[in-house]
Amino acid sequence: MQKRSEVTRGRLLDAALKEFAIHGYEATRVEDICAAADVSKGAFYHHFESKQELFLSLMNSWMQAIDEGLRELYKPTVPETLVAMTDIVPDILTAAWQQLPMLMEFWLQASRDQEVWEASIEPYRHFREFFTGLVEQGIRDGTLRSDDPEAAGMLILSMAVGMLLQALVEPQGANWESTAKQGMQVIMKGLAV
Repeated sequence: MQKRSEVTRGRLLDAALKEFAIHGYEATRVEDICAAADVSKGAFYHHFESKQELFLSLMNSWMQAIDEGLRELYKPTVPETLVAMTDIVPDILTAAWQQLPMLMEFWLQASRDQEVWEASIEPYRHFREFFTGLVEQGIRDGTLRSDDPEAAGMLILSMAVGMLLQALVEPQGANWESTAKQGMQVIMKGLAV
């Protein structure tokens, strides 16, 4: 029974992603998602309290996948880890290009809805703390120096988000994996002991 429930939830998420991308958040109705997923409204409300909850679940899933991917790239030192983390850039960009309409809808919805705005800020806070923590670890183990690890964490996150936006706007504008790796190496030189 649990397996069937997971399958139904997955179908709802897949259908919502497509419907939101095609019609936008506002125009997409729960009925549209249910029809695309071939499930009842009762099944929808068994899994999600509202369309907004489903919407946020889609974004949370993507952020969680990025987080898990980054954690799999840990190396012996923090500088090596941070440079290795740029290896995930192609996966992030592929997912972002596929979900670009959804991302645009998410940002638009965030400008209109306080709860969505809060949810959109949370991943930035999470990743800022994640990168700040790595810089602090590098300081403790003597592989990095910084007077302000939080500023260094923000710089790393800013580079990542900025490159993501550039790559979405101009996919062929650069070799984004190489550019990310070079950018991280520049940051690591600035933080090197």
